[in-house]
Amino acid sequence: MRAPPRGWPRWETSRPERTTCGEPVAPSLATGWGELVEVAQAVLEAGGIATWRELTAGFPRAEVEAAIGEGHLVRLGRGRYGLRGLDRDRAAAAALDGVRDRLSAARFWGWGVKLPPERAQVLVPRGRNVSPQRRRGIDLRWGSPSEDERHRGVTSKVRTVLDCARFLELDSALAVADSALRDGVTRTELLLACARVPRTGRGRAFRVVELADARAANPFESVLRAIVLEIPGSAFEPQVWIGTLGRPDLVDRGRRVIIEGDSFEFHSDATSLNRDMERYNAFVAADHAVLRFGWRHAMFQQDYVRATVAGVLSARERSVRRCPECVAA
Repeated sequence: MRAPPRGWPRWETSRPERTTCGEPVAPSLATGWGELVEVAQAVLEAGGIATWRELTAGFPRAEVEAAIGEGHLVRLGRGRYGLRGLDRDRAAAAALDGVRDRLSAARFWGWGVKLPPERAQVLVPRGRNVSPQRRRGIDLRWGSPSEDERHRGVTSKVRTVLDCARFLELDSALAVADSALRDGVTRTELLLACARVPRTGRGRAFRVVELADARAANPFESVLRAIVLEIPGSAFEPQVWIGTLGRPDLVDRGRRVIIEGDSFEFHSDATSLNRDMERYNAFVAADHAVLRFGWRHAMFQQDYVRATVAGVLSARERSVRRCPECVAA
């Protein structure tokens, strides 16, 4: 099997290329470089984290073990694996006597993220003098890490969520906050911590914490939800049951609009494909509009997603008699 090209994966070191019309070309781990790239691409689209069961459900055990052995995936804990780059983050923080911060910290805690950071994100004590040479290749921030954080080499779970909320775009921040809630961090402790953060970014932190939802299955769904939140009047919720037909990724119950995110599935096979098609058909037969977006749409063509959803919502507003109970909910 040939090795991946030099610098692989490219999304860690360069910005997406653009087409002739100006649209960004979605970074991928490229095709034609063997099965290991497919394993890593699946993990990327799952938020950078996957379990052994998920990996071996979609790929031969030998390919998964090879991806781990060649360093494309790293072990995070018992049965959990992530994309490479975690060692880079730890080394960068140690070199500056700082702590892993924002997305680098989220990855340490085993949380899914929208995309891995292009550079290690590090927090050092305020007033620390770090020369340009030493900070090269590092996304550096100054602050006040606690003694416990300095001992661990990473910001706390609560601080990681709030720092992402304060300093990152909504979609990236929401992906981290949703992951944290799924991991057991409570909204109450996050809200209490919001009241103690500096005034700069406090409103952003409160907004992200209030919008966060543990029902979101993965960062892909979180990013889709962040996109449609910007549409006036939209009311999408994650993982809502439609009778006994199924539980779509996002549902606007009042307008009966469903959004499904289609990514590189670990369990892709003919049976799963047929099951998904039958489920989508059942939703349409029950008078729901179904929209399907790919992972690259959510990551790199958000204007397209937003415009498409807004157009469908407008059309449904005119044609669907909205259920009073759904509107009230």
